[in-house]
Amino acid sequence: MYKLLLRPLFFLFDPEKIHYFTFSLIHFSSKIPGIAALFRSIYVVNDKRLERELFGLTFKNPVGLAAGFDKNAVLYNELANFGFGFIEIGTVTPKGQDGNPKKRLFRLKDDQGIINRMGFNNEGVEAVISQLKKNEGKLIIGGNIGKNTDTKPEHYTEDYLRCFNALHAYVDYFVLNVSCPNVGSHAKLNDKDYLEELIGVIQDANKTFEKQKPILLKIAPDLNDIQLDEIVTLVETTKLDGVIASNTSVNRSGLKTSEDSLEAIGNGGLSGQPIKDRSTKVIKYLSEKSNKSFPIIGVGGIHSAHDALEKINAGADLIQIYTGFIYEGPKLIKRINKALLKT
Repeated sequence: MYKLLLRPLFFLFDPEKIHYFTFSLIHFSSKIPGIAALFRSIYVVNDKRLERELFGLTFKNPVGLAAGFDKNAVLYNELANFGFGFIEIGTVTPKGQDGNPKKRLFRLKDDQGIINRMGFNNEGVEAVISQLKKNEGKLIIGGNIGKNTDTKPEHYTEDYLRCFNALHAYVDYFVLNVSCPNVGSHAKLNDKDYLEELIGVIQDANKTFEKQKPILLKIAPDLNDIQLDEIVTLVETTKLDGVIASNTSVNRSGLKTSEDSLEAIGNGGLSGQPIKDRSTKVIKYLSEKSNKSFPIIGVGGIHSAHDALEKINAGADLIQIYTGFIYEGPKLIKRINKALLKT
């Protein structure tokens, strides 16, 4: 039904406008008596064999929703009815910000991809907390945190720290987003020495809480082997809890979309099927190079159960979807979980 009726209709409209329309549609339909239960009966797969234990948390299943979809934590309770094992909210910044000028979200239909340059548009950490206080406890919630666009490099750490401390009571794990290409200058965030400093400060803050939360690092799919070796060393030396591989890509090679169309779109991060193999390659490299010494959440181009199994076979412990959710619809989650039960 989704691919035959809803997607063709949705794809007639501006991607960002239809995103918020579908949010409203899901939100209000879920308030109708019986609809939430109906969604669960259609999409949720309950089976103990799907459970995964990672960094002290029990995930109902290994299929999550990546950050960027529910930026302000307004729909995670309703999205849980589609069968996700976990949902990552954000990216959250200390202050609310509009992000980059519109138009900033583009479909690449021929490639089953998306280019975005949203720029960490979100309502800020306090607004997100007010939404997280409504958590019904249906599934694990991750908090993806970043810096405000106008923050000067010498204050980057303060931004991350503010978000971390404020959200600590409300999320189950944290992700340091240091790899988004859409937030202006972020060269410092790719510097290994700075990352060691940032992670150290966040971990020191974590120790001040009675219950410590897992901390993960989200990396780009465009890193070379030397840079990936540095990530492995970084995780080992800082004792990070894991890595999310990967964020969007700035590499547009091999696309079916015409050069003229890409030039008209302009800059932005590429997601979806075009980055599937790059992401899987990064996962495999990290897994083998580290001898599976830390957990990996695999994300990038998962549009089918086969794609998901590829990520897991490459070394991912959990997976996340985003662009695949938009192109394939909510049944993708169930198809993946059903395939996992057959392996």
